[in-house]
Amino acid sequence: MKLFDVYPLFDVNIVKGKGCKVWDEKGQEYLDLYGGHAVISIGHAHPHYIETLSKQVAQLGFYSNSVINTLQQELADKLGEMSGYDDYQLFLVNSGAEANENALKLASFYNGRTRVLSCCKSFHGRTSLAVEVTNNPKIIAPINNNGHVTYLPLNDIDAMKTELSKGDVCAVIIEGIQGVGGIQLPTEEYMKAVRQACDENNTVLVLDEIQSGYGRSGKFFAHQHCGIKPDLITVAKGIGNGFPMSAVLISPKFTPVYGQLGTTFGGNHLACSAAIAVLDVMKEEHLIENAAQVGAHLIEELKKFKEIKEVRGKGLMIGLEFENPIKELRSKLLYEQKVFTGVSGSNVIRLLPPLCLSMAEADDFLNRLRQVLK
Repeated sequence: MKLFDVYPLFDVNIVKGKGCKVWDEKGQEYLDLYGGHAVISIGHAHPHYIETLSKQVAQLGFYSNSVINTLQQELADKLGEMSGYDDYQLFLVNSGAEANENALKLASFYNGRTRVLSCCKSFHGRTSLAVEVTNNPKIIAPINNNGHVTYLPLNDIDAMKTELSKGDVCAVIIEGIQGVGGIQLPTEEYMKAVRQACDENNTVLVLDEIQSGYGRSGKFFAHQHCGIKPDLITVAKGIGNGFPMSAVLISPKFTPVYGQLGTTFGGNHLACSAAIAVLDVMKEEHLIENAAQVGAHLIEELKKFKEIKEVRGKGLMIGLEFENPIKELRSKLLYEQKVFTGVSGSNVIRLLPPLCLSMAEADDFLNRLRQVLK
């Protein structure tokens, strides 16, 4: 059987990693400034993470529901404390797509509506919403044969208020910082206006923090820079540092009902152990503060590069927009300077390194980028 070939791969075979560094089978070291689409939050092969998961694997098959529930509650307690959302509820699933699909289900159950507003180039995982927005970015299109999604430009307050005033919108879904959309930031004015308009029209506000959450922006969630509280928050990517896991943080305004949502593998003991280890390391090593400090340094220094048209982002979620396509530049960074980066569209390089990136590693990257731009 052949693999369904939808992922282009670099001709680099990575065999091990540590922190923000990875090595190929020939022993060549690389600086990882992408972390697998923001998946690696606490660094590759962190010893506490490895030890925690190893203990759980050794006991695989010996867990009762009560033990799993205990792990889930421990995760919920730690996540509530660190995120500032200890009064919210937690539903555990496996991927960003699942998190967003379940968030939209909850929103529809709450107000009985089915139309969704999605902002600008938002991606929202491999969801039916993402399919509609990608295929028909400027029209109202059916979603799940029941409702439809309306695409609106980011930061257009008037357009958002106009749609919400029609009274048929189930939910507004916005990324804390747009990832695949090229690291675009919603303004504080926009976010507060959307929050108010949702309240006035009984519409659910969903914050997709799948890429931008878990400390990446220098706060636990990117929307916290704007001083608002959404009704639902979706997280994935860095929640398990590479272990498949995601979740929905759910406002107290929602009342759980047996059978309302379901999942086969969500919240299993391995996933919970991975997620607990991630929070432990983030707290112990002050990785959110590190992301804020190192990210601010990187952004400040990158803005000095005359070759870069625009630098966008917060913390360690950074987009570098160039006048011309960056395919060759990105290849040179990888093959000549041994740096992994990401891409958005044709002209934007994305930086999503592990949150443990040091000042020295940030400066090392800046020097390697200078060499390529020469």
